[in-house]
Amino acid sequence: MDFLKALDIEEINPGVSTGVNWLKITGEIHSYSPVDGKLTGSAGTASEQDYETVIRTAGEAFLKWREVPAPKRGDVVRQLGDAFRKYKKDLGALISYEMGKSLQEGLGEVQEVIDICDFAGGLSRQIYGFTMHSERPGHRMYEQYHPLGVVGIITAFNFPAAVWSWNSMLAIVCGDVAVWKPSPKVALTAIACQKIVSRVFRDNDVPEGVSCLITGDNALGELLAKDNRVPLISATGSTAMGKKVASAVGERLGRSLLELGGNNAIIITPDADLKIALTAAVFGAIGTAGQRCTSTRRLIIHESIFDNFKSKLVNAYQQVKIGDPLQEGVHMGPLIDTAAVENYCAAIEKCKDQGGRFIVEGGVLEGSGYESGCYVKPCIAEVEAGMPVVQEETFAPVLYVMKYKTLEEAIAIQNSVKQGLSSAIMSLNLRETEAFLSHAGSDCGIANVNIGTSGAEIGGAFGGEKETGGGRESGSDSWKAYMRRQTNTINYGKDLPLAQGIKFDL
Repeated sequence: MDFLKALDIEEINPGVSTGVNWLKITGEIHSYSPVDGKLTGSAGTASEQDYETVIRTAGEAFLKWREVPAPKRGDVVRQLGDAFRKYKKDLGALISYEMGKSLQEGLGEVQEVIDICDFAGGLSRQIYGFTMHSERPGHRMYEQYHPLGVVGIITAFNFPAAVWSWNSMLAIVCGDVAVWKPSPKVALTAIACQKIVSRVFRDNDVPEGVSCLITGDNALGELLAKDNRVPLISATGSTAMGKKVASAVGERLGRSLLELGGNNAIIITPDADLKIALTAAVFGAIGTAGQRCTSTRRLIIHESIFDNFKSKLVNAYQQVKIGDPLQEGVHMGPLIDTAAVENYCAAIEKCKDQGGRFIVEGGVLEGSGYESGCYVKPCIAEVEAGMPVVQEETFAPVLYVMKYKTLEEAIAIQNSVKQGLSSAIMSLNLRETEAFLSHAGSDCGIANVNIGTSGAEIGGAFGGEKETGGGRESGSDSWKAYMRRQTNTINYGKDLPLAQGIKFDL
């Protein structure tokens, strides 16, 4: 595989880096591709001693990096974007092979890394504060933002490069330093990204410790979450994982930025463009084999068009090509591992036990090309909205379809789940779309009109409400999460007026 060589991914890879330097460590984790079940490579795992080295180095780097002018920090990030452009093809292929998403999606993920570098580079000249009038004569007030410190970044397997970049690039231009703990299922992608970063940092004499990597199991994430030296933890993953992180960080009164589960729905009204709705529904449900936090899991369809749209959906599913995601024309690759396959099968059985009727049957694929045991069929079940299994997030290509009578009912169904990440409505009716976007409409962090639930642009803040965690990453003003806010008052007058009219006869 040429892309492994191009990315300097050896058979045994270091797994702990303090920026430019790599620590010599002995433990190993193994990365097996869900594409063919073969060993992609092995990586070192960090011990508690390695962790201490990384955190200490990061803390020392912060004292130096925060003094570098923000536009100069932005220029380093700009160069990172150029470096990722150079390696886009090979890194995209590695993501596809190690994680299982289609090659086009792998390339698209690297493009997200590039885009956030561009965004962060521009942001470096726009880290602004506010000036306001004081109620006291001879006084001036303003607010400013300062770097926060060490930012811990815990990422999931499904976006092994993009989510790290959303956090680290913003943190770095803000003057923070980053410590990244990726999913061990995609450790090689993390190592490849760190190697790209290290080359740019070396060329720019960036202080050792500005961008660090620690690979290993969940124990490392627990160390980060409990560490008082890490003021912010950004964690992406399941709601269960997020609750543990929030509890550990909250116990020490730290900050957490959480991007957790999604149980996303598309409402399809009688005034929808059904061609657009069909495309959005299919891609949203099968993209990344249903392993996106923004994957479409529920379709809420008006009863007057339910049978018609259901027929179109069934026909479209017959055309989905499943196979090696690196091959051209493949729509859906494998799930990440056999444990994910077991969860997929369990959800199907739960749905049947609760009265769901499958209009497109699921199942595990076997035979030539499917030897890894990670390939499954995307399936569709006709259900009632209140069924327990529908309330859960199944990280797999299982799509639930259900009917509604009124838009108010549809919105209530949309909002009835515990998760609140992404949502969409398909309608050309202005009253319907505006109602969906109003305060009485979708309760999700993302609400779209005539596009699906899956996919987000760098310019908008990404995240959700309720059990999705409430965090915001990437664009807009999400940079503020990586900084501490300070209010300043300057007295340039000759007197010191006191609050509440108090006076001292001094």
